[in-house]
Amino acid sequence: MAVNLSPVGGAAAQFFDDDGQVLTGGFLYTYVAGTTTPAVTYTQSDGLTAQPNPIVLNAAGRVPDSGEIWLTDGVNYKFILKDQVSVLISTSDNISGINSSSGQQGYATATQGQTIVTTPFSYTVGVNALKVYVNGSKQIVVVNYTETSVSTVTFLTGLNVGDLIEFTQ
Repeated sequence: MAVNLSPVGGAAAQFFDDDGQVLTGGFLYTYVAGTTTPAVTYTQSDGLTAQPNPIVLNAAGRVPDSGEIWLTDGVNYKFILKDQVSVLISTSDNISGINSSSGQQGYATATQGQTIVTTPFSYTVGVNALKVYVNGSKQIVVVNYTETSVSTVTFLTGLNVGDLIEFTQ
């Protein structure tokens, strides 16, 4: 499995509270972007050892042990930082790893009346990570299409022959 260094807390980052004090014993929670579904992060670039969730910051306000946070390639995360008594410090959403493949883009061309379209890459269903355009016009999930699976979308009305469908993530 490929992992990428996190831009939030990545390597040896130090966390502080709103008064600039070291966030000793603070908590860093990780979720799938846009949700409250816990998401796994890793301690090293080999992606073999999961971080605890939440990550409990050490006395220096850093991620303990390796001091690193690695994210699954192609997955967008939400980070919630709290102090040692669980007071919210910050929330960062739609974060992907450095050099992650989550910035993917691809195209498909519709046939007459086509409603089910295979995306050129996999995406996470239900987290608003996928953007869909038909002939340059942005489509709205649930209004124009549904996310059928990790690699297909279903349009609510049939497309026209030659319609250019753009997928970005």
